[in-house]
Amino acid sequence: MDSIKKAIIPVAGLGTRFLPLSRVVPKELWPVAGKPMLQYIVEEAVSSGIEQILFVISPDKKIILDYFQEPAKALEEILKERKKDEILEKVKAFSGYLKRVSISFVIEKEPLGDGHAVLQVKKMIGDEACAVLFGDDIVESKTPCLAQMVKTFKTCQRPVLSLFRLPKEKLPLYGIVDVEKIASRLYKIKKVVEKPKMEEAPSDLTIVGKYIITPDIFDYLRKLTPNQRGEIILADAFEKAIKDSKAVYGYEFEGQWRECGNIPAYLETNIYYSSKELNKKVSEI
Repeated sequence: MDSIKKAIIPVAGLGTRFLPLSRVVPKELWPVAGKPMLQYIVEEAVSSGIEQILFVISPDKKIILDYFQEPAKALEEILKERKKDEILEKVKAFSGYLKRVSISFVIEKEPLGDGHAVLQVKKMIGDEACAVLFGDDIVESKTPCLAQMVKTFKTCQRPVLSLFRLPKEKLPLYGIVDVEKIASRLYKIKKVVEKPKMEEAPSDLTIVGKYIITPDIFDYLRKLTPNQRGEIILADAFEKAIKDSKAVYGYEFEGQWRECGNIPAYLETNIYYSSKELNKKVSEI
């Protein structure tokens, strides 16, 4: 299990925070500075050495698969003829990423939690360790966040969760981990406390939606009882593993979390990346 070559990207959720537009345009395809937030995730995966991406989608989100088909040569020829050089370069760059990875998908008929979505591709993963990447968590970093996690996994050979340090006032809004520090940026996860009071938070580290999971996590997912909302949750599988004295690690990645999981966070991230693009164009004038 030295290398991670497969990544699961569950995108079958309802996107309720993005209604009503998410009824017709999946939130994962909402633009962030001119390209879908999900494209950032795919590019991160490919840049981290992933060779196969497994999308878990709902029946009404097949447009996501259409987007990640390699652009037609005819389109490139038209852009070339019309001298749309800047757009052509973007299309070619995206096409370059798609040529480096194979994309498969499974249909999840009903959204029953992120853990249930992950279980849908167990046969395609086999007995390998793999990555799980949520479609609305972008990380801006020199070295791709997933690549940092893969490097950590090669040492510990156990599940690795990505961690990000939050200001105190935000701790009650997230799941916060209780940890034991092992080395620089590396922690052993003791438990996850959901939305603690500020003064009761066990640390200032939250989990971002990027994971490396080992085959035994699938076994825990199978055995989980659905929660009160009828969902199987990936975090609960980690909790079960920890209770069985199996190591689960957290890595505080180098970089900045650009969250897109709700409208205010999405708008902030979009404005940030759009401003960077604008400043780049101004500097080129």
